[in-house]
Amino acid sequence: MLLATWNVNSVRARLPRLLEFLDIHAPDAVCLQETKVAPETFPHDELAAAGYHAADHSAGQWAGVAILARHDAALDDVSTDLPGNPLPEEARWVEATLNGVRVASVYVVNGRALDDPMYDAKLAFLDAMAERTRALSGQPLAIAGDFNIAPADIDVYDPEAFEGATHTSEPERERLRAILDAGLADAFRVVEPDLVQHTWWDYRGGNFHRGLGLRIDLALVSPDLASRLREAGFDRDFRKGKKPSDHAPVLFDFAE
Repeated sequence: MLLATWNVNSVRARLPRLLEFLDIHAPDAVCLQETKVAPETFPHDELAAAGYHAADHSAGQWAGVAILARHDAALDDVSTDLPGNPLPEEARWVEATLNGVRVASVYVVNGRALDDPMYDAKLAFLDAMAERTRALSGQPLAIAGDFNIAPADIDVYDPEAFEGATHTSEPERERLRAILDAGLADAFRVVEPDLVQHTWWDYRGGNFHRGLGLRIDLALVSPDLASRLREAGFDRDFRKGKKPSDHAPVLFDFAE
């Protein structure tokens, strides 16, 4: 199984790149974030022409998540309910069962700043994720998306530059560890324990070409999936070229 996660930063703006990505990599499933469309404008028809269907949670110009799958693989028991979610009006969570694996696409709250109310909302959202992870334990499970957290200093181009900021604060990392402690593994670190590789780079200042990024796009997987991991990494080409997202897609290859 080839699983990808990608914050596309507007699925309509990035649709040609998304269709190109599907054609090149032919993933079995893709978790998308920041689709930024209303339910009626999600590109179901264009994806169908490319051989995919989607379970989407869309709420307009902000947030938005989806799970794409090949047409020959059903997306069963779709749910957008994350009990305890402090921002239920925002489209940040969707889950479905695909070929016996429970898959969730998540767009974690950014948090803005440590003294911003949205930081408290971020921590509460992560607490809700941990509780949901515990409820889903005991089955093949993959939670993939934009976590807006760099798990460790190795995942940050300059840890000192982020002191006192979101994405690296101890309360965020503590809550990410709580999700992992519910029985999941950081899929990238299973196969690449020491590799420095980022997934997001600010559009400004040439940060991508200067290597000034963060690894915040993750897939957390249950032990049975972790044992089947063969490769994990990002496709650099989709962070450059015409109208790129500020995130690169990350791919995870599991043995059947």
